[in-house]
Amino acid sequence: MIKDKKISNSLVEESHKTKKTREKLRKYLQQIDQNLTPQALKRKSIEIHHWIARHAPNRIVLKSKAISLFDENQNTAKISQRVSGLISRLKTEATPTRNKAF
Repeated sequence: MIKDKKISNSLVEESHKTKKTREKLRKYLQQIDQNLTPQALKRKSIEIHHWIARHAPNRIVLKSKAISLFDENQNTAKISQRVSGLISRLKTEATPTRNKAF
């Protein structure tokens, strides 16, 4: 039987490469935070509106098409193999076994 050894609370020091990468990531995230201003959000919103307007001729008019997200379960999805396996396992476990007389 292996005896439990005391584990020290100190962590192993990070490698130079890990420290460098961590600092690079920290600077990158800090730069993103600095660039996230109300003016930048407004500018991006305007860009999105312009993109939508530019691509308006390519849109499909949905007023003439019948699209529904739900068909009220008229066409249900097929049962997956995993679920069907679980169902059969539950059925076999749920059936009572008859005790044989000895």
